[in-house]
Amino acid sequence: MILLGIILLILGVIFSAGILWTIGIILIVVGAILWLLGSMDRAVLGRRHYW
Repeated sequence: MILLGIILLILGVIFSAGILWTIGIILIVVGAILWLLGSMDRAVLGRRHYW
């Protein structure tokens, strides 16, 4: 999810598309939160890992 967010962020900057930039930021933040919770051995929504 973080990688997809970075790709969308880069594409948003290259093509000057604000919606891609915004979605990229949101995916990076959500991916980082899920990654942090998963690294603390805390199950999120019934799943232990997200890969």
